Amino acid sequence: MLLFRFQILFCMAMAAAGVAQEPEPVGSTSVAGLPAVKSMETNDWLVDRSSRTAGVFRDGLAESLVLDNGYVRRTFLLAPNLACIGLEHGENHESLLRGIRPECIITLNGKAYPVGGLTGQRVENFLQANEFSKLKPLPDSFVFKGFSENAIEPRFEWKRRPDWISREVAWPPPGRQVTFHFEPPTQVGASVLPELVLDVHYEIYDGLPLICKWFTIHNASSSVVRLNTFVSEQLACVEASSQVEDLAEPRLPNIHVETDFTTCSMQGSGAQRDSVYWTADPKYETQVNYKRESLCLLECRPLVGPEIDIAAGETFSTFRTWLMPYDSRDEVRQCLSLCRMYSTIAPWTLENPLMHHVRSADPVAVRLAIDQCAEVGFELVIMTFGSGFDIENESPDYLDSIRELADYAHSKGIALGGYSLLASRSVSPEDDVVNPATGKPGGFARFGNSPCLESRWGQDYFRKLYQFFERTGCDVLEHDGSYPGDACASNKHPGHEAFEDSRWRQWETVTTFYQWCRGRGVFLNVPDWYFLHGSSKTGMGYRETNWSLPRAQQELIERQNIHDGTRFKLPTMGWMFVPLTEYHGGGAEATIEPLSEHLEHYERRLQNLFGAGVQACFRGPRIFDTDATREIVHRWVTFYKDHRPILDSPLISLRRADGRDWDGWLHVNPRLNCSALMCVYNPLDEPIERLIRVPLYYAGLRGSVSVSVEGGLQKRLQLDEKFVATINVTIPPNGMTWLEFRNAN
Repeated sequence: MLLFRFQILFCMAMAAAGVAQEPEPVGSTSVAGLPAVKSMETNDWLVDRSSRTAGVFRDGLAESLVLDNGYVRRTFLLAPNLACIGLEHGENHESLLRGIRPECIITLNGKAYPVGGLTGQRVENFLQANEFSKLKPLPDSFVFKGFSENAIEPRFEWKRRPDWISREVAWPPPGRQVTFHFEPPTQVGASVLPELVLDVHYEIYDGLPLICKWFTIHNASSSVVRLNTFVSEQLACVEASSQVEDLAEPRLPNIHVETDFTTCSMQGSGAQRDSVYWTADPKYETQVNYKRESLCLLECRPLVGPEIDIAAGETFSTFRTWLMPYDSRDEVRQCLSLCRMYSTIAPWTLENPLMHHVRSADPVAVRLAIDQCAEVGFELVIMTFGSGFDIENESPDYLDSIRELADYAHSKGIALGGYSLLASRSVSPEDDVVNPATGKPGGFARFGNSPCLESRWGQDYFRKLYQFFERTGCDVLEHDGSYPGDACASNKHPGHEAFEDSRWRQWETVTTFYQWCRGRGVFLNVPDWYFLHGSSKTGMGYRETNWSLPRAQQELIERQNIHDGTRFKLPTMGWMFVPLTEYHGGGAEATIEPLSEHLEHYERRLQNLFGAGVQACFRGPRIFDTDATREIVHRWVTFYKDHRPILDSPLISLRRADGRDWDGWLHVNPRLNCSALMCVYNPLDEPIERLIRVPLYYAGLRGSVSVSVEGGLQKRLQLDEKFVATINVTIPPNGMTWLEFRNAN
């Protein structure tokens, strides 16, 4: 059953033991005991280091509490019930909130209840402090009883691989957690709710404008409570535009919203479609839009369900929602903000091992792959699709043979694992997702047909996966076609009751497994948006059949995919593909084997990928075939590892590849000594010389800089007033060159 066991507060444990008492705060007993909130930061959090840390404060209002870290601020009234009355970004102090809503809404046993919140606001356009004393609690709302504060705790265990990650990162992230404690209304009509403890949790992190929220329900009664559905976050935000007529091009408030209740997508925004909703606000009667359809009400909720029973003594936890107000609509700032967010709340996304997809799972072939990887500096071997590897084979002899290979790989410093396909296939009519319209499989699942993870097959499949990693010691899983978010209308599957609870149950199964993997140090390559549950990579963005095109075309498309795929994620979060042998057709023109006969192309692929800090699945029987091939691979692996910290840092696009002129990108990280590294490429058959403007603001460089070409002599260069260096660069034909930038002041 879904009941997360990450943390149960002291008050919950006491309630489970039958002791009724007020929640006991940890670290804060009253608002009066809190320090006063300071003014917002004025430095640029994407560039400068801040002395401010996240904290819980009081301000000038009586009975108010503030979560603040210098870059984002969320303010709450504590009486006559708890309500959020402010959400501000530190850049301009502009209010992002125009109205008060409940902290959350839960539907128990068929009836909806607000949690906290206040009513009585005269207009929904803005909030003013002189109105607060006139506000009243919402009818039948859960009542605020106190708060507690503590350091942030890890969502799950992460056994990191320090050799795959380019810098020290904290887990859990530094910051503060605040928990607001609620109890049910004393009486609703003629009925009385069971004894429940509902806690709304917030996390605010050091150094970036990011806040996380979720809630838990502990059933302290002796009876079962049915949770039908919930809204875990509802914010009446300031509208992003005022359009009187129809909203031909609606603009959303400038806030990034992300939950860990994701669905099938290689892009973060697409993964949120079943949990994040921007809608019209029916209470906003004084808006400009004639039809009152401005998209300014944020709701975070499941599309269906969860429709589950919370048994006596058990605790239910919702998914988590992260809010990050942007300070600009500039795409570069937004991209860098997201990169900072993911490296903070999902630091395993910085793990960036060099990967070889070995085409055969025969032990001789796997040992050769391991030996070659160790020789040239690759770090991970995946027994790829079509290799004969079978993670579902639970024969003792087979598991023992894989254990021997894993032990051999580990003796060479190489991680080993394999490929498994979960969804996008049919298993059987009894085990596939059932269409609610027909009562049969087919025509409803994201991929047409897909197994239900709570069918007998699904439960057995995950049992085999747990067993495989426990028995073999393997430390890599490439999990293709992960759970895509399908609901299932079967009433015969053992792991769910019906359509309404099937989505939640399946999500719990796959995410619990991924978190278990990360606690064991199992690296996850998952082409869907499961980063917040432990996945390190998804597809950078490509069409598989492109790798059957002629080699020269693949080079350019590869760089285009990297440019586009790093617009809203770190380069370490996406993988590419290199078909050493034929893949999806194309014949000899599309493949690199024999490697020694296509050394120039092979080197360009290495330059593309390592210059971007993007790892690819090099799929074939070997990484090198001659001494000359080995030397080229080793040279570029060495280049990547020598510059790993900056190459694993965010990318700023300089010019997208078009095959007509130069293209390139710039890595930036103001926290490094080498705080910028530029890679530029020439797709033409003759050398070119270009004057390139290099934006170095986000590298933290000011005044004069030290520049070196490919590790050569350093030259001093003055930046202009916009922190741009103008450099004359020569790029060899069909080649690449790179430049490093450091502070020269």
